[in-house]
Amino acid sequence: MKRIAVLTSGGDCSGMNATIRAVVRSGLSNNLEVIGIQKGYQGLIDQQYELLTTKSVSGKLQVGGTFLQSARCLEMLEEPGRRRAVETLQEMGAEGLVVIGGDGSHRGAYELQKRGVPVIAIPASIDNDIPFTDMSLGVDTALNNILHAVDCLKDTASSHDRTFVVETMGRDCGYLALVSGIACGAEYALIPESAYDIDEICKHLLRRFQEGRDNSIIMVAEGAGKAQDIADQIKNRIGFETRIMVLGHYQRGGSPSSFDRLLAARFGVTAVEALLQGTSGIMLGLGCGAIIQTDLGKVIVGGRRKIDATLLKLAATLGI
Repeated sequence: MKRIAVLTSGGDCSGMNATIRAVVRSGLSNNLEVIGIQKGYQGLIDQQYELLTTKSVSGKLQVGGTFLQSARCLEMLEEPGRRRAVETLQEMGAEGLVVIGGDGSHRGAYELQKRGVPVIAIPASIDNDIPFTDMSLGVDTALNNILHAVDCLKDTASSHDRTFVVETMGRDCGYLALVSGIACGAEYALIPESAYDIDEICKHLLRRFQEGRDNSIIMVAEGAGKAQDIADQIKNRIGFETRIMVLGHYQRGGSPSSFDRLLAARFGVTAVEALLQGTSGIMLGLGCGAIIQTDLGKVIVGGRRKIDATLLKLAATLGI
């Protein structure tokens, strides 16, 4: 093996650049050329790529997002697009491909692997909803971003006796809202996986303020409800001045945490080593502290990773 390629696909997250850097530096250490595909699978189809060197990845470790950029690619859903992607890899002489991304990215990787391309996938999704890995790339940094925002918010909430509803990402998975709710001491964490009663929430908020509590924080995953709707319901029921904060894409950015930098390094180096050993069609993951491998076919049919029941129990025990 003399040349491999790497791409980032789907939604970006902090740690992607650190992973690309690890792939490049590991590849060069093993006398491999590393090609960076720009704009994900779209770059494969449009033949947008460049040779990466140590200079290409210099200063990228601490930078969020992905310097290779990412894009959705509808053409990869059809056979002509998949065939063109394979042809581009063959034309550039790539003998292996590292794909960094989420569910859709892994499906694309699986299709390329079925067509003879040696592929290693790396899970990257702040929702932490990818199966067969305890943590995906970018999750820890996103949580730290949320905690910083909520800690700042609690200062002003206390100053004005206010309730704040904080909306996190998580259309189908409430991991970010639940874990950040536990970590920041929120009163509630509303997630798609669990039903909630807005009347009971209002009764509890009213009791808190009658007891002299000076602020309340409600975390809500976007899939469980919209922050403004919940704030309006609270105001209409008990008259509280309720403010909202929709964190949106703020959660995706920022310098990766030490956890994500280390995970990126481990994922990137292991991916290159796997390709050199002739391994293909697998997704790397983190299991009990070790880097594990799972067949991509199994990942594709595995569905979304469910929230650990112990986290739900922990939140309930803490009164969240």
